Amino acid sequence: MLVLGIESTCDETGCSVVADGKTILSNVVSSQVKVHEEFGGVVPELACRQHIDVFIPVLDRALKNANVTLEDIDLIAVAHAPGLIGAVLLGLNVAKALSVATDTPFMGVNHVEAHLYAPIMSCDEPVEFPALGVVLSGGHTALVLMKDIGEYQLIGETIDDALGEAFDKVAKMMSLPYPGGPEIERLAREGNPHSYPLKAGTIKGRPLHFSFSGLKTAVLYSFKGQNAKKLAAETLSHSEKCNMAATFQRVAFEDILKKSLKAAELYRCKTLIFGGGVTNNQALRQIFKEKAPDHRLLWPSPGLSLDNAAMIAGLGYHQYQKRGSGCSLDLEAQSRIQF
Repeated sequence: MLVLGIESTCDETGCSVVADGKTILSNVVSSQVKVHEEFGGVVPELACRQHIDVFIPVLDRALKNANVTLEDIDLIAVAHAPGLIGAVLLGLNVAKALSVATDTPFMGVNHVEAHLYAPIMSCDEPVEFPALGVVLSGGHTALVLMKDIGEYQLIGETIDDALGEAFDKVAKMMSLPYPGGPEIERLAREGNPHSYPLKAGTIKGRPLHFSFSGLKTAVLYSFKGQNAKKLAAETLSHSEKCNMAATFQRVAFEDILKKSLKAAELYRCKTLIFGGGVTNNQALRQIFKEKAPDHRLLWPSPGLSLDNAAMIAGLGYHQYQKRGSGCSLDLEAQSRIQF
């Protein structure tokens, strides 16, 4: 079964062709990093304009790379939530238009669920459920009990900033370029991870939830003082930036590690499945490898950690198999959605 995947929830335009939910025949992504870097973050209106400009070329390239035509496609899967509402709406309408034009069923997919399916796509051995899903991206930070593909229970999430968002904001405090996550990781390799007295946030009565707002503010106060009398970020030395990057990264990742292992113990999960762009960070992978040797760790392969359409197509295949039919044309785009 050939599935055409479509992804446009934020600032990447993606189209992919996947066979039977696993075999990736093509996976084309058009990034907008250069468009948004001068603003230090994604500008929704600019993102939508860029999607409009590149959708047809990206779709054509995905079909060409897979050596198929639209007539060969058996199902169209599209991310219909969550994300920037305008960007999500564009991708959804492309899917609906293709569905009508080719008389092909289409399936709406939860973008965050697809991030958790991405590591399963490249996994040769069966996945043991229940498993703990750990979503770490620019827009989402969550712990999810995965009872099976398509059966999830949200058990922990951030109450403020997502982890990737916190990385970007701390990077901006240090006058580092956007996106900030890779820059923080690069500087952290040279720094002392115990240079500053930073602590992760805790939420009373909700031990599996996250809060990165206080940690982010502590970074600001460490640089400028509570009365803004200390050095501005622009005047910090390279070593000071490296030390802060290393300390911030350590504290944030230790918090993720601690709560992930606690959740795995509570829900008896032997497998941890990671999804989202932050999972590219090698320090994150190393700390879990060292501290969770008794758990099976599934990470997305290169090309599947950031937003992409292959994971949308892969998950869409499974959802279609369970449902036995596609979605109605009245399916709406949503900026937020629960598991």
